[in-house]
Amino acid sequence: MNYQRLIIRVSAGSLSFSTTDGSQVVYERYPVKSSISIAANMREALRTAPLLQEQYERVLVMVDSPVLMTPADLYSAEETTGLYRYTFSRKESEDRSQETVVSYVLPELNAIAVFAIHRDLHQVLTDRYPQLRLQPVMTHVWNHLHQKSFTGPRQKLYGHFHDHRLEVFCFTQNRFKFCNAYPVGNEPNDALYYLLSVWKQLSMNPREDELHLSGDLPERQQLTDLSRQYVKRVFVNNPSGEFNRAQVTQIEGLPYDLMLQYLRK
Repeated sequence: MNYQRLIIRVSAGSLSFSTTDGSQVVYERYPVKSSISIAANMREALRTAPLLQEQYERVLVMVDSPVLMTPADLYSAEETTGLYRYTFSRKESEDRSQETVVSYVLPELNAIAVFAIHRDLHQVLTDRYPQLRLQPVMTHVWNHLHQKSFTGPRQKLYGHFHDHRLEVFCFTQNRFKFCNAYPVGNEPNDALYYLLSVWKQLSMNPREDELHLSGDLPERQQLTDLSRQYVKRVFVNNPSGEFNRAQVTQIEGLPYDLMLQYLRK
């Protein structure tokens, strides 16, 4: 069978592969072995994962790594690698010198997202798929919620949860007003602390402005209830309702960012 496009999603300790078979999305999570590197896991998956035994015209790799967001008019390709490694130096106990730094253009937001992928993993992938494309996992989440930010007159702060990370961002017209990420576990109080800190930093109105939460929320109901003690207008994203129960929203365990890859063609 000759599928058109393969999407590989890579995050810390997680690998998944997906494609389409007609109008249906086929999703496969790979059981990562924590005793070996993600590159070694990928090498093994290329030999054994059923979806990776097929031929594809296009391959997209979605990478979950820290992102340095740069306004398009201030971007300098020559300074990108050094600036990225300086910004995230030793963060999360990683050796940034072992990473390949990549830039991705976000034209709707007049920004350049700078991120990285481990060199060994990048080599394994390009050996198999020389024409692959790389993008941050958050690409379509940013673009989708940016479009939604134009509905209604109120300011909106977005908190998106994925891979034990909270992405907090908001927009002003066609630009980011704020964009940052924070490590979170299953404790909703930690997430609430970061959200309210940004809310205060941006001088948002707790009675008039809106807080929108999406993704894999820790203790969803508890976090929502806690948030509403401080912010009157709190909304929790429901992909199934938002997209009229589209087939891709019914796939168990499918991340919101990957749903949007298929819904925003």
